Amino acid sequence: MSIYEKSVRLLLKDFATSQHISYGQTISKDQVISWFRANYPKIKTGTITAHLIKMSVNAPTRIHYNANPNGEDDLFYKINGSHFRLYEKGNDPLPIYEKLFPERERVEEAEISEENDDELSQSSGFAYESDLRDFLAQNLAIIESGLRLYEDEGIRGVEFPVGGRSIDLLAMDKNNNYVVIELKVSKGYDRVIGQLLRYMAWIEKNQAEPTQKVRGIIIAREISDDLHLAASKIPDVELFEYDLSVSLRKVNKQDGNSA
Repeated sequence: MSIYEKSVRLLLKDFATSQHISYGQTISKDQVISWFRANYPKIKTGTITAHLIKMSVNAPTRIHYNANPNGEDDLFYKINGSHFRLYEKGNDPLPIYEKLFPERERVEEAEISEENDDELSQSSGFAYESDLRDFLAQNLAIIESGLRLYEDEGIRGVEFPVGGRSIDLLAMDKNNNYVVIELKVSKGYDRVIGQLLRYMAWIEKNQAEPTQKVRGIIIAREISDDLHLAASKIPDVELFEYDLSVSLRKVNKQDGNSA
């Protein structure tokens, strides 16, 4: 539900009109946020940023925000993480509305070299981080009763933008507090703590109300000893290991001669 009479999507169009943005002109994310702060201060920074992505025709993560394929959400062209221009139909590439190829797991190069004994595609795990993310987005209750995916004006808490980066999953618990969920498809090491705390701090500063708490969850195929140790000093961070099981059911073959 919109806070103001107009949705954020329509307000972004008002921004382009009121600021007399012309084709080819570059605008910054900060410029957009400042305009909203001056005119519609109740709208949260994360919601504004997510709508910027949703309405950028070439932003791959717009698929998580249900960009309308009829063209209503095709307003901007993303130049980089902080700058945009108006979309030029006929000159720019066709808008992205759906995932066209598998998203590979986002693994740091340092992590790959350090963990060369870890197989990214394990027989008992997920092949890609996006597979684990998409599964949990639909099944958050297996983590915690009452946990639900964050949603606001069509923006879902999948790859939620936070200061140029994105949270794997942003959820709300049964008490309406924020839960930041970071995923590792293989082994979780202590470096993920800094990443998670940065995301939690951003949500606390830019998204949460003063009465709302923010906590974090790390989910990995295996939690390393150093991550166990680091998390033991942080009360608002929980650790989970996931496991998969497969069962088979034999299917009887039909007689090929039967009518």
